[in-house]
Amino acid sequence: MIQPNELRKSTCTIPPPNEMILRWAEERPNEVYLKQIINRQFVEFTYAEVADKALKLVSALQSLGLKPRDKIALVSKNCAEWFICDLAMMLGDFISVPIFPTAGAETIEYCINHSESKALIGGKLDNTSATQQVLDSMPNLISLSLPYDTAPNCQHEYETLVDNIQPSTYRPEHDDDKLMSLVYTSGTSGLPKGAMLTYGAYNWSVQQLINHIGIEPNDRLFSYLPLAHITERVYIFGCSIVGGVPTAFPESLDTFIEDVKMHRPTLFISVPRLWTVFQQRIQDKLPQKKLNILLKIPFVNSLIKKKLADGLGLDKARVLGCGSAPVSPALLNWYHSIGLNITEAWGMTESFAYSTINYPFRADKIGTVGNAGPGIKLKIADDDEILVSGEGLFSGYYKNDIATQESFNSTGWLHTGDIGSIDSEGYLTIQGRKKDTFKTAKGKFVAPVPIEKKLFEYSRVEMMCLIGLGLPSPILLVVPHDFPNFDRSRYEKTTNKVIAKMNESLESHEQIKGVLMIKDPWSIENGILTPTLKIKRHILEQKYHDVGQNWPKGQLVVWE
Repeated sequence: MIQPNELRKSTCTIPPPNEMILRWAEERPNEVYLKQIINRQFVEFTYAEVADKALKLVSALQSLGLKPRDKIALVSKNCAEWFICDLAMMLGDFISVPIFPTAGAETIEYCINHSESKALIGGKLDNTSATQQVLDSMPNLISLSLPYDTAPNCQHEYETLVDNIQPSTYRPEHDDDKLMSLVYTSGTSGLPKGAMLTYGAYNWSVQQLINHIGIEPNDRLFSYLPLAHITERVYIFGCSIVGGVPTAFPESLDTFIEDVKMHRPTLFISVPRLWTVFQQRIQDKLPQKKLNILLKIPFVNSLIKKKLADGLGLDKARVLGCGSAPVSPALLNWYHSIGLNITEAWGMTESFAYSTINYPFRADKIGTVGNAGPGIKLKIADDDEILVSGEGLFSGYYKNDIATQESFNSTGWLHTGDIGSIDSEGYLTIQGRKKDTFKTAKGKFVAPVPIEKKLFEYSRVEMMCLIGLGLPSPILLVVPHDFPNFDRSRYEKTTNKVIAKMNESLESHEQIKGVLMIKDPWSIENGILTPTLKIKRHILEQKYHDVGQNWPKGQLVVWE
C-alpha cells in the first residue's frame, strides 16, 4: 500500500496523472476506479489496486532493463490495463508511444523505429497479425503482453511480471516542459508525425476541461474511442484520473450498446460515424414519420424520448459529445429533437483536442463547433485558416524541425490547417481542411465539406465523399445505407431528387455531375478510413479519378 509520505510535490504547476493516482489511492483506496467487462461481468479495480499494479509494472519494466526517458510503445484496444500502463510509464519516467490497435504492420514498425522505442506492450486486439509480424521481425525489442486471449505472443506476460514483484518506490518529478508522450497523428495523407506532448500542456488542457464542464459526485465515464487518439486520452483518461471519475471499458464491438447500458455513463463522447449508426438503428425500428407523430403528442413525447435514451444506455448522460471529424448539423438537430443534446467540440492532436466546445449546449449554435474554451484564443488568418493560441499546445514534431516550424507563425500561433469563420459571439464554423479544397479541370476551387454536410441533411447514406481534383466536375461517392428490403430503383429516384435540389444551391463549377454507389463499405481495414474514422479523401481521389474522367454522358447514378 502507498504511504502518505511517498507523495512528493512535482515541478508541474498542475498535478500530473501519476501524482493523482497516488493521491486517490491514499484518499479513496477502496473506491472502484476502473471497471472492465469480461464475460458480461464487471471486473473491478479500486484506486489502491490501480496504483499498486502501476507501481509494480514500473518495477517490472525496470527489471527488464528499461531506464527513465526510454520510450515504450503500447498497442491495444481500450481496457483497464491501458490506463494502468499509461500511469506506470509516468510513474517510471518513461515516454509512452501509443499506437492505434488497427494500425498495419508498416505503421507500427515506422512508429517504433522513428520513436526509438525500446519496448512494446501488446494488449487486447481484434487482429494480432500486424503486431505479431512486427514483433517477429524485431527480436531485440522487449515485448510484454496484457492478460487477454487476443494479445500477441510476447517475451513476457504482464500478470506474471506484476504478480511477482514489489511496487516501485521511485517517484520522478515532472516539470511542465518534460516530454510525456509521442502521439503519432493518424493523418489522412503521408507518413504519421510524432507530436511531442509535454506534461505541462497535457495537465493544463485536462484541468481547463474539468473546470469548464465540472465534475459531479456520481459522474461515470465510458472509454471506447481509441486511447491512442488525443481526444480519448484528454477527455476520458485525463478527466477520469484528474477528476477521480469511475470509468468502464466495453467487452467488444458486438456487445457495445449492452456494455454502455451496463455502465450508464453520465459523460459520453463519440464520433459522427457512430452517432449516425445509432440514428440509423433507431430509424430502422421506428420510421421517421411515425417518430414525428409520437413526438407531437405531449404525454407520449417524454416517454418516447426516455425510451430512446434508455435503448442507447444514455438515459443518465448529462453531457454528450461529438468530435474528431466533421458532423452534419442535421444529425445534431435530429438528436436534439429526441432530447439528446450533443455538444460538438473541435481540436487536434497539436492542441490536445481542446480548442472549442459548444458548452453549455446551445441548440441555436448547432452547425458551429462552439466557442473558444477557457484559456484558448482563436483568430482567422488572411487566407481564412484558423489559428489557435493557449498553454495547451504541443511542443513540435519529433525529429522533424521543418514541420514544427511550419506549424507556428512568428508570434507562436498554431496553424490548424482548417479554414473557418467566427461569428459575433465568438462561435467557430469550420468550412473544411485547407488541403481538402480541390481544383476541378475548370480551374476553380471547390470546398467539399459544406456540400457533404448539406447532403447528409437531405439523404440517408452510410458514408459519402465528394471528389473532383482535376475532373471536369465533382463526383459524389456514396456508401448507401443498408435498408431492409433495399429497392435500388427507388433509391436512384431519391438520389436524382436530392442531387437536383443540391445543385440548385451550388455554383456551376461546384455542381455534382455524377453519383457513384460504392459496393464495399469503407473501413480502417481497407485503408479508406483513418483509425478515428475520418475519410482519406486523397485515396478516393486516386482510386476513382479515371471513373470521374470517363463518366457516362447523361447518366447521374452509376453502381460500382
